[in-house]
Amino acid sequence: MDRVIVYVDDAAYAQQVLAPLFARDAAAQTQWVLVACAPRMTHRISKWVSHSARENWRLKWADKLFAQILPVLRVPAGRVTTVLAKGPLAELTDQLQAAGASVAQVVDARRPKTDMPQEPARPDNNKRWSPLPGTLGSLLTGVGALWVLALE
Repeated sequence: MDRVIVYVDDAAYAQQVLAPLFARDAAAQTQWVLVACAPRMTHRISKWVSHSARENWRLKWADKLFAQILPVLRVPAGRVTTVLAKGPLAELTDQLQAAGASVAQVVDARRPKTDMPQEPARPDNNKRWSPLPGTLGSLLTGVGALWVLALE
C-alpha cells in the first residue's frame, strides 16, 4: 500500500496542489498522513496566553483545517491519519517514515511565504546610474539651501 505524507497549512492552497494526487488515489490504495503545520506564534505571546491555551488554539485550528480538506480527499476514514506538527518537520518526517513499512512519498502543500523577496524573472541589464539615494540627496539639498542663506 502506498503512503503519502502531506504537510498542510492552508486548505484552499493544499486542494490546488493535491488535486492530481487525489485523482490518482481513485485507482490505488493509498494511506494518507495529513500533517497540519499551524502558524508560528512569537515567544513573546507567553506574556498574555498560557501554554495550554496556545495548545488548545492549535488543536482547534488543525481540526478546522482537517474538516476542510477531508471531504475533498474522498477516501474512507480508515485510510487517513491526521497529525499536528509540534516540532521540526525533518524530525517528524523521520518519525512518520519509520512508522510505516515502506518509504512514503512526502508532499509539501504549504502556502509559500509572501514576505520573502522574490527574485526577478530575468536580470535587468539596462540599469542606468541612478541619482543619489534619497537621504544623501536630501542632505545635500539642505546643506545647499543653508549655504545660500549664509551667503546672503
